[in-house]
Amino acid sequence: MGKKNKLAKFSENMTSKNVIEQGKPIFETIQGNWTDFFGNNNQIVVELACGWGEYTISLAEKFADKNFIGIDIKGDRIWKGSQYALKNGLTNVAFLRIHIIEILDLFGENELDEIWLTFPDPRPKDRDEKHRLSNKSFLEKYRHILKPDGWFRFKTDNTELFEYTLQVLTDFKIKDHEFTFDLYNSPLMDEHHGIKTKYERIWTEKGEKIKYMKFRFA
Repeated sequence: MGKKNKLAKFSENMTSKNVIEQGKPIFETIQGNWTDFFGNNNQIVVELACGWGEYTISLAEKFADKNFIGIDIKGDRIWKGSQYALKNGLTNVAFLRIHIIEILDLFGENELDEIWLTFPDPRPKDRDEKHRLSNKSFLEKYRHILKPDGWFRFKTDNTELFEYTLQVLTDFKIKDHEFTFDLYNSPLMDEHHGIKTKYERIWTEKGEKIKYMKFRFA
C-alpha cells in the first residue's frame, strides 16, 4: 500500500504546476527564469531541505508579496506541500525536487533574495561533513545565487552543527551577522515569524534550545 501511495503522489507531482522536477520541460529552462515562472518581480525566497514544506507554506501565507520555493529530493514529501498550496490557492509557492548539490543548475547568479536552512540533518560523523548543508562548499553555492544583499538564515536544534557552521563562516567575508543559542529568549525571536515545524515542537517540548543565525555575504 505504501508503495502504491508513493507512486500516486509521484504521478500527481508530474502534473502539478507548482512542482518542478526532472522530466518536465521547465526543469531544463528554469535557471535564471524564476520571475517568469511566478509571473512577477517579487522577491524570491528558498527553503533548503524543506521536507513537506512547513516553512515554505507558512512563509507564503504570511508574505503574499514574496515568492517561495521549497527544495527537497523526496517527492512524496514535497507532494504534501504542493497539494496544500494548490488547494489553498497559494500561487506564490513552488517546490523543486533536486539534490541540493545541484542547486547551481537551477538558479542563476544573484537570483535569490533570501535562503532559509531549517533543521537540516546534522550529519555528526566526520566522514559525513561533505553532506552538511552548511559546509564551505554549500555556502559557496548559496553565495553565488544570492543577491549581494540577500539574507541567509539558519535555524537548528543541534548545537554541534550550529557551532560547526559558525566556525565555517570564519572563512567567508560576511556582514550583518547575528546569532543566538536560545532563539526564544533572544531579541531575534520575532524573526522566525512564529513558525514552528513539527520536529521543532518536539525538541522544544523536550527542553532543547533553538539556535538561529542570519547574515549577508559581503
